[in-house]
Amino acid sequence: MRCYYHRDYYFPLPEAHPFPMDKFWRAEAFIREAAPTGAIQVIDAQPAPQEAVLRVHDAAYLDRIRLAALDSAAALKLGLPAGPALLERSRLEAGGTLLAAEAALRDGLAANLAGGTHHAFADRGQGYCVLNDVVIAARALHASLPHLRIFVVDTDAHQGDGTAALCASDPRVFTYSIHGGRNYPANKQTSSLDVPLPRYVSGRDYLDQLEATLGPALDDFLPDLVFWNSGADPHEHDRFGQMRLTDADLAARDEHVLDVVGTRRGLPLVVLYGGGYNRDREHTARLHARTVLAAAAR
Repeated sequence: MRCYYHRDYYFPLPEAHPFPMDKFWRAEAFIREAAPTGAIQVIDAQPAPQEAVLRVHDAAYLDRIRLAALDSAAALKLGLPAGPALLERSRLEAGGTLLAAEAALRDGLAANLAGGTHHAFADRGQGYCVLNDVVIAARALHASLPHLRIFVVDTDAHQGDGTAALCASDPRVFTYSIHGGRNYPANKQTSSLDVPLPRYVSGRDYLDQLEATLGPALDDFLPDLVFWNSGADPHEHDRFGQMRLTDADLAARDEHVLDVVGTRRGLPLVVLYGGGYNRDREHTARLHARTVLAAAAR
């Protein structure tokens, strides 16, 4: 299994910042340590081409990030310090997802050890998401494979609002989001299929809804490629997830997604991290790593 990673996925932030950027290097280390010999190949990510980024994001918005020219409201919504380093880091992350998508089409399975930045819109970033990596990859693939049918599975605790909005008019892309119905973002977009859940949903109820909705949606749409924004934030100890999934529940979630996408339907799959803000920062990284390792083991 090819996994794309770059040391500059880590972007230094103040120790008290709620986004644990150290999860990227910690999870990569866990994956290298735990993966059986030869099961995973970690490959350096490359920045997404500017042409690919501009298919999704407004040039004026990119300039505002590069020049650190966000107004106070936009800076607060983004939650990360704008500047050229942040833009380059975000291009690397989007590039990793594009490379993983190309690898999945060849090999059946690949991962970006980051990604899932689903709150980014064409003209703005929010919720720690600067560029929408999945949509950048999808549009780059469509430039050469215009009939490719793409399914986005989003099991992050928060709705993939940016992805839903950016793909709303494209019948080649199906957006599925299972999330807290009253959690961030306050203003939801309309996905192809939204599965909103009550606040502090139990693991059993979460899994029941996932099992009842994901497989039928895949069968109705018949995709050629699946992006999976997994998310570690449904965990019961996450700071922002407002869900009550245990380690075992998240493992069951992962097994179900991998089973219905890969084992039962044989669809090429791209695994992405999404959010994770566990009170134990190392636990966040372990949860992301376990998802990738579960995929590699199938």
